[in-house]
Amino acid sequence: MFEIYPLITIYDTHYFFIHPVQVMKGKKMVAITVQKIINAPLKEVWDSWDDYANIHRFHPGLNSSYRLGEKQETGLGALRQCDFTDGKTYLQEKITRYDTEENMTIEIYGTNAPIRDASASFDFVALGPSITRVTMTMSFTPKMGLLGMMITPLMKWQFSKGLMGLLEGNAAYVEGNKSKSLAA
Repeated sequence: MFEIYPLITIYDTHYFFIHPVQVMKGKKMVAITVQKIINAPLKEVWDSWDDYANIHRFHPGLNSSYRLGEKQETGLGALRQCDFTDGKTYLQEKITRYDTEENMTIEIYGTNAPIRDASASFDFVALGPSITRVTMTMSFTPKMGLLGMMITPLMKWQFSKGLMGLLEGNAAYVEGNKSKSLAA
């Protein structure tokens, strides 16, 4: 399991942790966890993430997202591509764990971003009838060997900012503000 640095409070509704570099399967991995309390029922929050091909509706860093292949729209094995606002960066993703209204894990199997062996896990917990906590943990290995390890602190900071922007965008979307204008 991860060792966790002390929790850092940014606002009263979301938090982030940066885990120390860890070794998994002989590879140095970086893990970042962000968390957001959303003022909406669990089902509504889950449904926004379960609309798998349409994450661009609330992800402030994406121009578009769409389903890959004809296999399925969501659930275990579903595929999508996310194209970022820079016009160059993309991620190809596959759902590798799927427990309705509880958790979802997405493996990044194709990208031109400076990461490899990447995945993102989402955990959803109802804290009340109209309050849901979403916890996202992203793990990855930086590309570029030694240079990648040297720039890992900058990557952690940048990813933390982007992941928090994603959760903020989701909260705004689910809570009724359909704009994704929150900066990542």
